[in-house]
Amino acid sequence: MLGLKNDIMIDSKATYFAHLPNCYVIIENVPCKKCQQCGEEVFSMSVLERIDEIVASVSHLASKVCIMEYHAAA
Repeated sequence: MLGLKNDIMIDSKATYFAHLPNCYVIIENVPCKKCQQCGEEVFSMSVLERIDEIVASVSHLASKVCIMEYHAAA
């Protein structure tokens, strides 16, 4: 019998990585829900939309690596 996943999701923070053609973007402390059992991270639609905006705004500025704090950029 396979183990059952309890699917209890808790409020947490995650680090989001994006690999663009000209750089890497790392956004720290992004709000998410995290599965207590497996660690899977799920972002809300509003957070994903904001991440897209952040990545688009820095993609032309960054040369190699851009590390940002979510709340400072949001």
